[in-house]
Amino acid sequence: MMGEPGKHRILMVSDFFYPNFGGVENHIYYLSQCLIKEGHKVVVMTHAYQNRSGVRYMTNGLKVYYVPWKPFLMQNTLPTFFGTLSITRTILIREKISMVHGHQAFSTLCHEALMHARTMGYKVVFTDHSLYGFSDVGSIHMNKVLQFTLADVTQAICVSHTSKENTVLRSGLPPEKVYVIPNAVDTAMFTPAPERLSRDEIVIVVISRLVYRKGTDLLVEVIPEVCRLHPNVRFIVGGDGPKRVRLEEMREKHSLQDRVDMLGAVPHAKVRSVLITGHIFLNSSLTEAFCIAILEAASCGLLTVSTRVGGVPEVLPDDMVVLAAPDPTTMVHAITRAIYMLPQIDPQDMHNRMKKLYSWPDVARRTEIVYNRALKCSNPPLLDRLSRYLTCGTWAGKLFCIVMIVNFLLWRLLQLWQPDKDVEVVPDIQLWKSQHEETPFGTKTEKSL
Repeated sequence: MMGEPGKHRILMVSDFFYPNFGGVENHIYYLSQCLIKEGHKVVVMTHAYQNRSGVRYMTNGLKVYYVPWKPFLMQNTLPTFFGTLSITRTILIREKISMVHGHQAFSTLCHEALMHARTMGYKVVFTDHSLYGFSDVGSIHMNKVLQFTLADVTQAICVSHTSKENTVLRSGLPPEKVYVIPNAVDTAMFTPAPERLSRDEIVIVVISRLVYRKGTDLLVEVIPEVCRLHPNVRFIVGGDGPKRVRLEEMREKHSLQDRVDMLGAVPHAKVRSVLITGHIFLNSSLTEAFCIAILEAASCGLLTVSTRVGGVPEVLPDDMVVLAAPDPTTMVHAITRAIYMLPQIDPQDMHNRMKKLYSWPDVARRTEIVYNRALKCSNPPLLDRLSRYLTCGTWAGKLFCIVMIVNFLLWRLLQLWQPDKDVEVVPDIQLWKSQHEETPFGTKTEKSL
């Protein structure tokens, strides 16, 4: 299977993967599963999580390397520049990788793996899942790092058109090298409630990390006003984070203990069971490149109220979402409008429409096209590649060139110390399955993968 013409051997790299949960983690997992079903080999490289280190296998033989690097800050490993060169090289050779696909702009492991892969002549693809500003210190630093990584990237993918514009402006990457492939949702997992809910009590669901970027401070002002205007409204808030204490204080201050349920962190496997208890899904993000949570809520038949930020307006049709500026007053008006729209909402019809709009197999097929185009690109010599880094800034460009030259020399030294032919190549595992297999993506007839 893995040796068939036109089939790729892909290494997905990111600091963000299971057992951690989030949009990037889900994207990598579902994309990998669909690529495996198309006959490609997919291997994931991420850092160790607590006692999870070494090689693990997931559904359909998805192989995961949990390299022995511990997270340093916000699930990111400590930047080392060259510390991951040896293990990245070993994995690339052992698995006979043909394509390296990095995910997320603030993943240190992603940036380092892409740098090492380009040094060794591999084609690399980068997917950006987030939006960044241009004025604060953190964004300026991250944009310069992104400019360094994407200076020599083969192709890039963004999850929305807004995200593409943001990435092109931040990195200086030519727009023709950036493709837009949206996220998707597993509609087989996120289905509406068996019976339509009564509207005697309106339940508004919030499932989000309780951090500043997700608009938790906005929720603190919106929830009391909505409860005052609509006595039959109740909130369910799922998620955890440093801003949770503000929501707890708001609930105490306004005596809303019986109308605001705080669930804490909700495992992804239980998200659907929370969503189907509500009528409206509320997203208060202050910045968002896409928003998989909105797709999951819509697939469960919930009407969405969201802030009009980033790529959110691109996600759903107008009759499935009510958008508002990230302002308490307009958000309250949007929720009121959504409440009056509820009689027109058919959860099952919404679910059926989501099936047609978004699917992971479609995302995988579109990603394959990017892989095919990346493999057709030429590999320029080192001197030509260094000239690209010089355009990154007067001092930064020279610094980036020094980093790449040192990386190149270290790679050559590793080749002398342990030639490629001395690295043991691992055999491909064939998973035999029943002819009619039920998968998260539907029923598939096959004899083996």
